[in-house]
Amino acid sequence: MSIRLHAFTCGWLTGGLGNFLAGQRGRIRVPVPCFLIVHPRGTALFDTGLHAGIQRDPVERLGALAASWTIEFAPGEEVAGRLAEVDLSPARIDFIVTSHLHFDHAGGIAQIPNARLVVQQAEWQAGREPDLVRANFYNPRDYDLGHEIIAVSGEHDLFGDGSVLCLPTPGHTPGHQSLRVRLPKGEIILTADACYLRRTLDRLELPPFGHDRAQMLASLRRLRTLEEAGARLFFGHDPAQWESVPQAPHAME
Repeated sequence: MSIRLHAFTCGWLTGGLGNFLAGQRGRIRVPVPCFLIVHPRGTALFDTGLHAGIQRDPVERLGALAASWTIEFAPGEEVAGRLAEVDLSPARIDFIVTSHLHFDHAGGIAQIPNARLVVQQAEWQAGREPDLVRANFYNPRDYDLGHEIIAVSGEHDLFGDGSVLCLPTPGHTPGHQSLRVRLPKGEIILTADACYLRRTLDRLELPPFGHDRAQMLASLRRLRTLEEAGARLFFGHDPAQWESVPQAPHAME
């Protein structure tokens, strides 16, 4: 059995382009992705999208952040609904690899009850310290739910065979991580918010906020090196690229 990688769209966010590229005007509509990896040794999600409660009451879940976004998120688009499209129960997910703890990446953790949460130690620590929770716009209700935590430091080989590797890409948050997946046609890097858009990588254009600007640039340069070596990068919220990404139940190649 070979590895399969599926992409899910778990809603859309529309907000100021300047949130993604500092100083830019206008608005941009971006996807909220998550990914399913089916491996001979288990199943894993890379990120979980938005919390299902946002479908009912965005303000209750997001507080002041809700005013910054127009949210399109219909019933069935939450991660559990997307898993149903590939006939997979949320209870059968072994791991959630969390890129970071922001609401549009960690919000669906509550729907995956039995998984172990794989997170960089620096991210998990920041997500439990009140000052860093406020500074990084975390919401512990999204992620501090009693799951077994696998807190890693640095690269982490998820299945022990080199096929699925957590790659530290800090800067956006203290312990942001991306994911490398080796498929038959080559390596894919799921960048998450280490690289929002193609333009972010090409021009090294950063958003106006982030935990550490120097780390953000270093992570972008690492991703650029991986791409130059032949890896295919899938950016965190690039609407143009997302149009060409096969959606589950189809697999990415």
